[in-house]
Amino acid sequence: MERFHQIEAHVEAVLAELEAALGHSFARTELLVRALTHRSLANERAANEQARAGGKIKADGTGDNERLEFLGDAVLGLVVAEALFLLHPEWQEGELTRVRAQLVSRQHLAEVAAAISLGNHLRLSRGEDKGGSLRRKSTVLSNTMEAVLGALFLDGGLEPVTVFARRWVMGEAAEQLAEQLRSGAALGNYKSALQEHLQATRTGTPIYRVKSESGPDHHKRFLVEVRLKTAEAEPGKQLARGMGSTKKHAEQDAARRALERLKAAGKKAGAAAQVKQEANKEKSAEL
Repeated sequence: MERFHQIEAHVEAVLAELEAALGHSFARTELLVRALTHRSLANERAANEQARAGGKIKADGTGDNERLEFLGDAVLGLVVAEALFLLHPEWQEGELTRVRAQLVSRQHLAEVAAAISLGNHLRLSRGEDKGGSLRRKSTVLSNTMEAVLGALFLDGGLEPVTVFARRWVMGEAAEQLAEQLRSGAALGNYKSALQEHLQATRTGTPIYRVKSESGPDHHKRFLVEVRLKTAEAEPGKQLARGMGSTKKHAEQDAARRALERLKAAGKKAGAAAQVKQEANKEKSAEL
């Protein structure tokens, strides 16, 4: 009995830690527990119950977080849409849609989940928990984040979801996306932005190549190089290199760095041309 109370106290302490990060104290803690329960654990428990009952009950695995994930996805979309609608009356439907899509994307929600250490609170089966890699998997993190938001909504309504979303889901990320929108960049998609820039300047086509891979399977790091291919030659001039946990992320990082360098070079060239023009004007005036 004492051991049971110790386990219960530990669970309550862990949940309290997560509640502090979420900014909400659950009246129905079972909702938060359900939101953190991966289907592997739900299936494992259902199978154990079925075995104890001699196969007389069906192992349906209904104790996982997937229904809450469905609800959280819809609630988050509404909250972010409303916030953007109120914050940016100058944006049209297309602009609102593009920014919202970035903010509720799996990649961004996985980053939010990592920021509040959500992976540490995941409830997994013994088999899945052995390696620990599932706690860092972006798809699992983003899905669990949505489930937690669904639980937040059921326990406290829209207000706690809105408060959390404005702080963690939007915040600095929303400001950066708004700046990218003003500058005409392809939101979050630096490969498209680089492609458009090179097409506009008629410079060539970007070519991406993986230069190296490092780290264990559960924590890979890719180094990708982007080069400029012109009509006359094979991929020649190196534009930039980028790193990432996947090839896709590394390519985006390389494209971002290349775009920054090209734009900086363009501004420098423009400034030099202006200085030269001013100097020519002064010479003409002297004559």
